[in-house]
Amino acid sequence: MSEGIHSSHPAIVKRLKRAQGHLASVLGMFEAQRSCLDLAQQLHAVESAISSAKRELIHDHIEHCLTDTAEGGAHDSLAELKQLAKYL
Repeated sequence: MSEGIHSSHPAIVKRLKRAQGHLASVLGMFEAQRSCLDLAQQLHAVESAISSAKRELIHDHIEHCLTDTAEGGAHDSLAELKQLAKYL
């Protein structure tokens, strides 16, 4: 699969937009002076949503792009996998 839009990207974008809305809500919670416990819990939820989107993107890339690349040259795939690993 070539670089650019992958089949998983629309779902990831949807997930990130939801996280963006959630983050906006958390900012409102700060302005409303909500408790630190509530804020930490909601920030954790936003962080988890973003981490999940990142993980899905990387896994999709490994499954599709690197598999396709490995058929053409394992050395390039291994180098790219090493670069991706730092984001896991």
